[in-house]
Amino acid sequence: MEVITATGLPAASALLGVEVVERKGAGHPDTLADGVAEAISRAYSRYCLDTFGAILHHNTDKTSLLGGAADVRFGHGELTAPVQVLVTGRITTALGAHAIPVTDIVTTAARDYLASALPLLDVQRWVEVRTRLTQASSPGAVSHPGDAPGEASRQRWFAPRTLDDLAERHRMFSNDTSAGVAYWPLGIAEHLALGIEEHLTSEAFRAEHPYYGTDIKLMVVRHGPRVALTACVPQIARETPDLHTYIGRRATVRDLITDVAGQIAPEYQVTVSLNCRDDDSRPELYLTATGSSIESGDEGVVGRGNRANGLISMLRPWSAEGVSGKNPVYHVGKLYNLAAAEAARRLHEETGLDCAVALVSQSGRDLTDPWQAIVRTSGPNPIGAARVRRVIADVMEDLGTLREQLLDGKLATA
Repeated sequence: MEVITATGLPAASALLGVEVVERKGAGHPDTLADGVAEAISRAYSRYCLDTFGAILHHNTDKTSLLGGAADVRFGHGELTAPVQVLVTGRITTALGAHAIPVTDIVTTAARDYLASALPLLDVQRWVEVRTRLTQASSPGAVSHPGDAPGEASRQRWFAPRTLDDLAERHRMFSNDTSAGVAYWPLGIAEHLALGIEEHLTSEAFRAEHPYYGTDIKLMVVRHGPRVALTACVPQIARETPDLHTYIGRRATVRDLITDVAGQIAPEYQVTVSLNCRDDDSRPELYLTATGSSIESGDEGVVGRGNRANGLISMLRPWSAEGVSGKNPVYHVGKLYNLAAAEAARRLHEETGLDCAVALVSQSGRDLTDPWQAIVRTSGPNPIGAARVRRVIADVMEDLGTLREQLLDGKLATA
């Protein structure tokens, strides 16, 4: 592992800084797509572990959602066309003669996740799961006239005869040349985006205010001590009898957001705009049957929304990798992004400096030995390379704990 350290990282807490931060809420179609892909990977991995003692090769990180259609009016909201879950990717369908019930695992996981995320969505009636999963190997399985059929490891990538055909059980290596990027600590705009959305989609808030949906989007711009925040918050049609009620609840949630912002950032001047596209005179309103725009034609795609830390921070270092749905065993697009976050957090705790970490892999290289590790910090002097090497080595040796957290659903991927 080559270690590169540098300075020049702007401190997140700097008063005269600028932040531009977006968060797509729990019910946003892109967040739903991430959640579905990760739920499928988690369910498949659990099945494999329980049945075979190892996770077989799979990736569902190309999953997307196609929105349905809905009839929405005051006091009434119902779907008229289903939401379609398009699960595309590759997945092992058998270990030797033992067939894996892939379709059942995928369909159940997708519907269970959407039922949890959108309780008003009748997933048996209005969610159609369509799978387009293959077992083709990535490039590398080169046939040769003298070879016995299937002897090359790549040729058995998605058709293992036994667990011995899983190459990673002999040597754990990176599946791709990629980079994982993260930073710590968060800035005030990031705390606001996370804190407000999590409050508005929490079980306690939803129980007290059942007329708000969860397809919430927040855009936060901070310039010095001033914060401008725009939020989009849907309302549930059947819980909203008329325009007067809708307008009143829109004002209420604006006040609630202002109050939460004041608790998170009491020293900042926060102004809140809400549902800017509403036109009360027509009316055109953010009124939904389920609380999400996925019901009415919107689409969701894995990796298009929040990064692994739950944010889209426009002026921060970040990776375009879609983390959700990747194999948790050796896919660096997942593991290195999460490991970089843990390394940045530990380095910040040790030094007190703001830290950004990039872990760069080489396909085929030992998974726990990144090709390059780049750490950029605030302050006048770079962190010593020896410290960086130690911290990253400790994080990489603890990838097993990270995998367990992923499989238990305790570590978010979007």
